[in-house]
Amino acid sequence: MPKSSTEYLIELIKSLTKAEKRSFKLYATRNSSNQDEMKFLLLFDFIDKSNEYSDALALKKISEIKKIQLPNIKAHLYKQLLTSLRLQNASKIVEIEVRELLDFAVVLYNKGFYHQALRQLEKAKTMAIDFKYTLLSLEIVEFEKVIESQYITRSLNSRAESLTNLSNSIENHVSRSVYFSNLSLQLYALYLKVGFIRDEKENLFVQHFFQSKMIPYKLNELEFEERMHLYNAYVWYNYIIQDFVMCYKYARLWVELFRDNPTMIETRKEMYLKGQHNLLSTLFNLRDFRRFNLAFTQFEKEKIVMMGNDNVELLYLLYYHTNQINKLYLEGDFSGGISIVPEINAFIERFENKLDAHRIIVFYYKIACLYFGSGDNKMAIKYLNLVIQFREQSLREDIQCFARILNLIAHFELGNDVLVEYQVKSVYRFLMKLGELKGVQKEIFHFLRQLPFASNEDLHKGFKILHNKLVKLAKDPYEQRPFLYLDIISWLECKLTNRSVQEVIQEKVNLERTTGTKLYFPS
Repeated sequence: MPKSSTEYLIELIKSLTKAEKRSFKLYATRNSSNQDEMKFLLLFDFIDKSNEYSDALALKKISEIKKIQLPNIKAHLYKQLLTSLRLQNASKIVEIEVRELLDFAVVLYNKGFYHQALRQLEKAKTMAIDFKYTLLSLEIVEFEKVIESQYITRSLNSRAESLTNLSNSIENHVSRSVYFSNLSLQLYALYLKVGFIRDEKENLFVQHFFQSKMIPYKLNELEFEERMHLYNAYVWYNYIIQDFVMCYKYARLWVELFRDNPTMIETRKEMYLKGQHNLLSTLFNLRDFRRFNLAFTQFEKEKIVMMGNDNVELLYLLYYHTNQINKLYLEGDFSGGISIVPEINAFIERFENKLDAHRIIVFYYKIACLYFGSGDNKMAIKYLNLVIQFREQSLREDIQCFARILNLIAHFELGNDVLVEYQVKSVYRFLMKLGELKGVQKEIFHFLRQLPFASNEDLHKGFKILHNKLVKLAKDPYEQRPFLYLDIISWLECKLTNRSVQEVIQEKVNLERTTGTKLYFPS
């Protein structure tokens, strides 16, 4: 259900720092000339100090505000807050500073001061080009062309040619940048819907989609933004088709692009962080312990630099906690991972209004896997239910599917045979509906359906048969996807050897590190 304008106002006020509140009050006091205009400040103070807000309570406590005035006062307060925040950030955010110069040029142009307007635009254009804001650069140049067509004091021929060439050049860069960013967004939307490819048909579909959308380009002709969006598109494409080697290549190019252009890190922290996160995710999927630890250490070192604003802090913490869990997975330290769950829950609670549904369910699934790996099946079920019962089930259908399978296994471990028998039928229908019943899932279901009726001897034999079948299936590139979500083979080995899941996985981890053999997730 969408939020109301009042909820947006409250969120904005509650997010302000003490310095921002103080600056807002100074701005509001300085720019308000009478008592009627100051009513929005009374409302601001009331919302700021209230734990819970309602219009009725506000009208009761603030006698100066009439019921008929309240909607307009709230709208005015919201606008004044944004104006104040814009002024406070004008000298800190380059994009706002460029737009401010552009605004000055518009004001001067409307007063007929063409020469002064052009001076402002020249400053704005220099900054926009230096910091690779191609869309803004194009807007500035187009405005210069409008003014030059009326203000003729220079050598118009050379000026016209210069502006036309610059406009054409920027337009080409903008066009490619927008095209690549659209493609990366479409691929991301596809991933959120279905996750990794499941068979040859889907592989061919994604390949055709990507190749038909990709336009010809020469890498040496692309500027910063074009390359950034191009690498982003390639990362998503290779991630979806599970070509993690190529995914690593483009994620690394993405990060190196920023490190080769350090001034871009400050103005585009969000995209730099995203590039680092994609690099870490790829190294996790490749099970490259050494490179993952190096990249994660570098990521941790940049925490202070990345605390510039609320959005950057949110993204840094989001990627940090995600890769913190992945690091524990790589080490097989599930018990140690339980200790960070309160910290992650606190993060989710703090940013619940800003985190999208996809991020939240991924966290819950990862936490469930930590508990399952540590042997705490009750807590695993608790978090799996948060995934299964999530309202937006169209998001990450793959996570929804494997959450249900893991939930069945966790109930089996707890001895809930009757519940397993009932849920097997329900989950089977769910997966059939989504078209998710592939080779690995079919074998697991065939096994789980027999669990409530099997003797100990038959059970041990069943574990062994299923293990052998899954090991063979794991060699099929289109059957590897389930093992990225659920290490069912290690679970079977723990049942066959009377050890914990964590012990089995840690043994594999140590063997991988010493021999380089991929044992944890089949490859």
